[in-house]
Amino acid sequence: MKRSSVWKSSATAKFTAARFAAAAKSGVGAKSAAAPNALRCARLVVTALLATLALAAPWYSRVSAASPDQSAAPATPLVSVLHIDDDVEPVLATYLDEGLADAAKHSAVLVIITMDTPGGLTDSMKDIVQHILASPVPVAVYVTPIGARAASAGFYILLSADIAAMAPGTHTGAASTIMVVGGIPTQLDPVFRAKLNEDAKAFLRSFTEKRGRNSALAETAVTDAKAFTEKEALDGKLIDLVATNMDDLLRQLVGRTITRFDGTKVTLHLEHATQISFELSSRQKFLARIVEPDIFFILLIVGVLGLYTEFTHPGVIAPGVIGGICLVLALYAMHFLPVNLAGVFLILLALAFFIMEAKFTSHGVLLLGGIVSMLLGAMFLIRSPLTGFGVSFVVALAVTVPFAIIAVVLMRLVLRSRSWKSATGKEELLGEQGTVVEAVPANAEGMIRIHGELWRASSTQPLQSGISVRVVRIDGLKLHVEPVTTPT
Repeated sequence: MKRSSVWKSSATAKFTAARFAAAAKSGVGAKSAAAPNALRCARLVVTALLATLALAAPWYSRVSAASPDQSAAPATPLVSVLHIDDDVEPVLATYLDEGLADAAKHSAVLVIITMDTPGGLTDSMKDIVQHILASPVPVAVYVTPIGARAASAGFYILLSADIAAMAPGTHTGAASTIMVVGGIPTQLDPVFRAKLNEDAKAFLRSFTEKRGRNSALAETAVTDAKAFTEKEALDGKLIDLVATNMDDLLRQLVGRTITRFDGTKVTLHLEHATQISFELSSRQKFLARIVEPDIFFILLIVGVLGLYTEFTHPGVIAPGVIGGICLVLALYAMHFLPVNLAGVFLILLALAFFIMEAKFTSHGVLLLGGIVSMLLGAMFLIRSPLTGFGVSFVVALAVTVPFAIIAVVLMRLVLRSRSWKSATGKEELLGEQGTVVEAVPANAEGMIRIHGELWRASSTQPLQSGISVRVVRIDGLKLHVEPVTTPT
């Protein structure tokens, strides 16, 4: 509080106290008047309270000025450390988003993302870049350890950070758009490739220019698939510094002033900083495996096979339970992965071919067609013009061949069971042989013995007693028979 304000408060306090004393004196000295009424008492109480507050105000102001705000006291700076150690995919993007939010929640002064990745899905990469650009906490991306790389999608993430750093012996770049089908790169139409490259270059320029980095050199990683060592990246103004380890990185950042994406300048106070690592949860580690293209394909095929087994052989239960769980997990992964419906239809077509192979004689043509269809479906299952990822050919072949054999065998067992004769009830008598006990006139009824039982029987031709007959039809409790040998 300013000195003039303190003086005014003191004067007000004295004036109020004087009024309180005068009022009290007048109230006590008026003996001729009756006892003070309620209104006068209330006024005296209020006046006393105001006087007390006025007298205490200068003292409180001096105490407040002398005592510093505890909330403003400097605390140990907190540095949150996140990790990118594998492909860039949706679960990893979720992990990084949660890590940045956690750092902001705990008032961290810096987020360091250590990175070693071959690249990944474009949608996930864009999500990570957007959260880095919008992070209220400064973000440093550090390519480490020695021999690590920030290729493809990792190149974009590195250049989007407030501070881009690399360890010795690391490299980055090679961010050209490729299309990989079944692990095999394929050629793109020139117009389509040019379209993808222009989109990628514009995306790079949108944040590298504001970060003050060499956007022209960065574009060569897209157009020419150029890669850079840590020294080349530093000399080309793609990164800000080279650090041998985490301690060296923090030492170089102490007191450093950086310009955020929104133009504000921040000085990093990292003296005696405490590092806290934000790890993937067990749930995220499990889901990270599910969304891998190879695992997704295996879950999908096992799920289909399990339900197929349960439908063709009701009551087995276990295949249906396992297949249902695998199929639900595959559908969950399908929500994140860029799944191509053409690949799904090719897999369903392969299943139809396997069923027809068991039912019709095709000399293996339908079986071969189903295997080819499923292999093509596996390779086209993950839409990857912007990802570079898909189901590997080895996994597709290793899953397709056993699936084809099992599907055909199961269907043949089902079809064979339909030709089996019923082993219970009256239907078991069809085709059985018996002996005529009582002569049977033509188109009339008689008695025969079969399985030790007597049955009424009829025939279109006369049957003599003692001859053997065969059951051809059952009509209620009457059997229609024919002689096993033509009577003489």
